[in-house]
Formats: sequence, structure tokens, C-alpha cells
Amino acid sequence: MADGKKVAKDTYLFREGDAPDAMYIVKSGSLAVTKTKNTSEVVLAEIGPGSMVGEMAIFDKKPRSANVKAIKDSEVISLPYEGLNSQMDSLPVWVKAIMRTMNENLREANKKIKILENPGQEEERYPPHVVNKLLSLINFVGHKFGKPEEGGISIPSGTLRRFTIQIFQEATNKMNSMTASLKAIGYMSIEDLGEGRQKMINLQPDFLFDFVDWYNEWLFSSDKEKVSLSDAEVKTLNGVLHFAARSQPDKKGLHKINTNDIQNDSMKDLGRLIRVEELNPLIEKKLVSEKIMEEAGVFVAINPLEVSKLAKYWSLINDLKKHLR
Repeated sequence: MADGKKVAKDTYLFREGDAPDAMYIVKSGSLAVTKTKNTSEVVLAEIGPGSMVGEMAIFDKKPRSANVKAIKDSEVISLPYEGLNSQMDSLPVWVKAIMRTMNENLREANKKIKILENPGQEEERYPPHVVNKLLSLINFVGHKFGKPEEGGISIPSGTLRRFTIQIFQEATNKMNSMTASLKAIGYMSIEDLGEGRQKMINLQPDFLFDFVDWYNEWLFSSDKEKVSLSDAEVKTLNGVLHFAARSQPDKKGLHKINTNDIQNDSMKDLGRLIRVEELNPLIEKKLVSEKIMEEAGVFVAINPLEVSKLAKYWSLINDLKKHLR
């Protein structure tokens, strides 16, 4: 299935817009990923022996997003998609998931392309897909190589480092920042054992598995289907859930709450005032019902089973935004 191919210096392996038919592993030499900008060509990345290029299109079959040409005489190993796809059908689902993340070159290039097309725009160091990639890796290493520990699942730090670099092709400082952030917000414990070794425990493995699946689906849904929550909105939603727990659900699972009770008792119960108008964004996003006028006051209804996990998911997202550096 694999064929060797020589690429002479200054010759293109493929050009932006070409239809994809194979991915390549650099056997020798050096290649450059470039983007045509007006009348010039900007180098986005350099690829050396052992590196992979063209892997993203195996999943989406989209035209090449950049040029790849030889900086010096090079040789690549061609892996046609047709043969790869037939072999991938027999692979376990988790292996396919890992392979889907092996696209650092194109992802990094795409981020830089956006900056080129929007001068002055600062590159986001932890865009959502990178956050989900790092969390997926933590989940995978714990599930495959860890063992149950008191309070969670161990994460072999050496294995996590190797997979971060070699398979997911992410910078270790990004993973270090992610694990430190998870520790800071209570999702992971980390104990320094000396000589660069750490004892790491994922304290909420089930939740993080669920989060990755949900976030992946959210990222690839259409904009009109996406519901996002700010930190303030999450706090308000958690406040509504707190008061909902005081009432009994109806046959549809809805809990009805008097808005005056929320405003009057929130400071005492939660340590912060929730004004009635703070419910409006949640109503607009259909997480809380429209206000219901009754003789006893103004009420809203909520289904805790449908929104409680959403509140926790967005709490994690917003906390990571604060901590990741």
C-alpha cells in the first residue's frame, strides 16, 4: 500500500486546492507548508523526517488547505487514503479517535492562515478543539494505562507525556498547563514525586468522558443550535437549580419557582444577589421557561435533568479559560 516518492528541491508535493488522495510520511529531506498570500508565499511550518503531512483530509476529503513543497531534495512515503480507509474500518473506535487528532500540522497552519487573513488578530493559544484534544488524551491514557485510585483513576505521567508529543503531537507545556488548571479547579490531584515524576489522579473521569463527547458534538453543531453560557449566566443557572430543588416536579419533570423567592433569598442562600432580570438570558436560551403570571406571583419553570449537566459543562469551560495560560 505504501509507496516511496522523491520530491526534488523547490518541487511541490501538492498545492493548495488540490484534491486529496493520500497522506505522506517524510522519509528524508525537509518540506515546507506554505500559503500563497497575494504575490508572495508565506512559510507556515517546516516538516522533517518522521513527520506526517496531508493526514487531515483522510477524514473530511476537503481540498488541500495549503501548499507543501520540498526545501531540499526529499523522499516521502505515500499512504493512499483508499487503502487506509479499508484498514481503518477494522480498528477499534478509540484508535480511530486518536487518529483523528493527528492533524497538528494542518490545524496549526489553519490558525496561522486565519491570522494572515486578519492582520492584528492574536492567535488563540487554547482554542476549543485543542482543549478537547488535551482532555481526550487525559481520558484515553487514564482509561488505557491507568488504574483505579482512591477518588479516581491514575494517569501515568510518563505515558501522558509520550502520547502528547508522539501521537497527539501537542506541546508538553500545553498539557502541563491543562493538568495544572484541572488541579486548580478540583478535577485532578497532582503530587510531585521528584526527578520529574508526578502522581496524577483524574478525580472525575466519568464526567470528563461525558464532557469530551458533549463538547465535540457542540463544536460541530451549527451556530443556531449552539447554546453557550457566560460565567455569570452559569452562576445564575446554578442559583435557579438551587431553588428548583425546593419544589416537587410536575408530570413533565418541570419545577416551578417564584422569581421573588429567587431575588429575596439568593443572598442568604447563595451569598450573591440574583435579580429577576438576570433570568432573561436563560429564558432567551430556552433553559428556563417564559415567565408565568399567577395570582401568587411571577414564576419560571425549569427541568433540572435537562440543564444541570449543561451548567457543569459550561462551568468547566469558563474555569479553564481563566486558568489556561
